[in-house]
Amino acid sequence: MEALQQFLPLIIIFGIFYFILIRPQQQKQKKHKLMLDSMQKGDKVITIGGIYGIIKDIKGDTLTLEIAKDVVINTTRNAIGVKREK
Repeated sequence: MEALQQFLPLIIIFGIFYFILIRPQQQKQKKHKLMLDSMQKGDKVITIGGIYGIIKDIKGDTLTLEIAKDVVINTTRNAIGVKREK
């Protein structure tokens, strides 16, 4: 009984950290993964480096982005930060 009383504050602190820090981060990662999996040709995106582009081709984890007229770059799927609205 005394041992439980000693560890109870630690258990409560861990619970608070889980619901304030860990769980929201996991939900954010899950939402980002769903966004990455749903990308299609023609989607407007912003890379994590801040480059705006339109997806022209998808081959596995490699995306071809058109960043200006007749200027294309290849990047990985994980380099996409945000999907812009059309």
